[in-house]
Amino acid sequence: MIFAVEEINASPDLLPNITLGFKIIDTCSVLRRAVEGTLWMLSGGSESIPNYQWQEQSHLAGIIGDSGSTRSIIMAHILGLYRYPQISYFSTSPFLSNRNQFPSFFRTIPSDEFQSRGLAQLISYFGWTWVGLLATDNDYGLIGIQVVKHEILTSGACVAFVENILTSHPTKNAPHIVQVIGMSTVNVVVVLSSDSDFMPVLEELLRQNVSGKIWVASESWSTSALLSKERFNKILNGTIGFAIHGGQMPRFPEYLSSLYPSKYPSDGFVKEFWEQIFSCEWFGKTDNNTTQECTGEEKLESSITNADLRITFNVYTCVYTFAWALQSLLQCQPGAGPFLHKECANILSFRPWQLLYYVKTVNFLVNDRTHIFFNDKGDPPAIYDIVNWQSGATGNLEQVIVGIYNSNAPRGNTLILDSSAIKWNTRDAQVPYSQCSPSCPSGFQKVTIPEKPTCCYECNPCPQGKISNQTDAVECQQCSWDMWPNQEQDRCLPRTIEFLSYKDPMGVSLAAIALFSSTVPFCILMVFFCHRTTPIVRANNWSLSCLLLVSLSFCFLCGLAFIGYPQAEMCLLRQVAFGMVFSICISCVLAKTVTVVIAFKATKPGSRLRKWTGIKISYSVMGLCVFIQLCICVSWLSLSPPFQEYDIQTQSGVIIITCNEGSSTAFWCMVGYLGLLATISFIVAFLARRLPDSFNEAKSITFSMLAFLSVWVSFVPAYLSARGKNTVAMEIFAIISSSWAVVICIFVPKCFIILFQPNMNSRKYLMKKDIGQK
Repeated sequence: MIFAVEEINASPDLLPNITLGFKIIDTCSVLRRAVEGTLWMLSGGSESIPNYQWQEQSHLAGIIGDSGSTRSIIMAHILGLYRYPQISYFSTSPFLSNRNQFPSFFRTIPSDEFQSRGLAQLISYFGWTWVGLLATDNDYGLIGIQVVKHEILTSGACVAFVENILTSHPTKNAPHIVQVIGMSTVNVVVVLSSDSDFMPVLEELLRQNVSGKIWVASESWSTSALLSKERFNKILNGTIGFAIHGGQMPRFPEYLSSLYPSKYPSDGFVKEFWEQIFSCEWFGKTDNNTTQECTGEEKLESSITNADLRITFNVYTCVYTFAWALQSLLQCQPGAGPFLHKECANILSFRPWQLLYYVKTVNFLVNDRTHIFFNDKGDPPAIYDIVNWQSGATGNLEQVIVGIYNSNAPRGNTLILDSSAIKWNTRDAQVPYSQCSPSCPSGFQKVTIPEKPTCCYECNPCPQGKISNQTDAVECQQCSWDMWPNQEQDRCLPRTIEFLSYKDPMGVSLAAIALFSSTVPFCILMVFFCHRTTPIVRANNWSLSCLLLVSLSFCFLCGLAFIGYPQAEMCLLRQVAFGMVFSICISCVLAKTVTVVIAFKATKPGSRLRKWTGIKISYSVMGLCVFIQLCICVSWLSLSPPFQEYDIQTQSGVIIITCNEGSSTAFWCMVGYLGLLATISFIVAFLARRLPDSFNEAKSITFSMLAFLSVWVSFVPAYLSARGKNTVAMEIFAIISSSWAVVICIFVPKCFIILFQPNMNSRKYLMKKDIGQK
């Protein structure tokens, strides 16, 4: 401070013809002394009298100090009443940013609020989610640790423990703190404390041999020479933390080098400075023989080179802040001033609130390098150096700058680190691990453990159908409907599309069977046509037989409608086509059965059924049966028609493209109606099986309908239990099987007689058979 005052007084550009003076009062880190010294300076005399000034010629511009936040708060309460500017170089409490309580307080060191955010960001940068907090039990520690804790929790990390260092009894709870640290699984501990308050804890760590932790230091001890000694190397090596951003004072080292006690024998500050630099005491001050005696011949060069001037620079900027505020006050032009009636203040008789106005608006460069200004809370730009404690050549710890934190930088660039320059207390260059639970790999999600912090969790595999493609996923992501997770559940793959296609072996086989089968009825029809004049063809209702054979051929072919990609149009038609074609087929069978019964009954003398023996009754029965089925199908298509459906629930990882029947009731009504027709045909044919007629088809129809019903009764449970393309294949198989049952039971015996036993297909043979039967 003395150097800065002398430098300003010697400057021809800053405050020309104005001489700055100073008065230094040592508070001795005692609150009472801080209050007393403040009142002394306000009174300007040896006694403190409120609202009274001893010397009229003395002008108190402002106060620099104190270093401690608690003492600065007390001083700021008093100075704020008088609107005296107060600038602290080391008070970092966030409370001091409250302009309602402290309207005249400023500082050249950033508030702990910025440091707390930066420390939380530093922890997040290294991926540490499980940390411990240690702080002193004063305003600096208690307030700062709460802000740090809040920022850490906000960033998603967790706090394992919060312990306070008792400053009144520093050794009282040190064993407890070390025990908590040693038993905890955390590898990172944030410490907000001064070096002297942290010392007992370090001593206890050495005594209990607790090491291997990474310490995150606040600016109050991150550059401490007291803790940089070789004996703490094992514990503090690898420490990383925030340090006050240093500035340049070009002529200050030379100034220090000139401060020899022999040149300033009456200056108590020089002697005290000498004692602190060389850890000695002047003769006569102590009787302790273990303390080195100061000689005044010690060499300053090496000590000054290694001195930490970060806080020193803050004091330097405090003095220059007052100087530039006075310079602005001095340069005020009459009639253009900032006060009432645009008046200016007189530098020889200004009021404290007038200088306070100019302190608020200072904006200057220190030595053309460091930019100094205050925000609306009286805080300077928050810039910190990130330092890493590394072993030096002498065995002592050295603080190496590895990055910078600038709160005014664009978002995303506030914290800049050179990770390659950081040396940890581990054997490799990897960032130390500090998590409550290991990271969850891809394919897993974090599940919190009840009654434990959120950072303590279990890793559970993603549920079926979900993935996680990053580590520590909080929640697995659902794949889109057409995608499915791979086996590792870390990415989505396209689902396999399944339907009964013509490329599928089963689809090809069924299609080939259906095509081949459809030719059989036409071949039989050709045989019947070539032998249409023979008795066996003429006696079995030639027109109904032809219609039945044609419908059977279409029954085989309608199975092809179920093979291939289920288009929407095909979904509408295939079940209806199946129902209508089969209803025609079974109606023909029923008509043939009824015709056989009527024909036999009509042969009896006096029978009234002779008028019903014509072809009309057959077509009427068939038309009525088909019409009823047509009504069922039209109602189905009108009310709830079938539609194309993508089934992703039946089989994992597969999209089954099917035709949803729309109304399952309508589908089973259609199938049930076919079963009803077949059952009626079976019953009528069974009752007429023993009629004494050479051309009786009742037995053939009985067996055909029995086989037909057996196939479709077996189809029902098989259809309901089948899944995917097997459902379609099952229905095609039932269609082909039931159609073959009709072909084999009704037409194959007749074709055998026509082709291989033509003697049985003659009128003479049939007449002999009739005579034999009689």
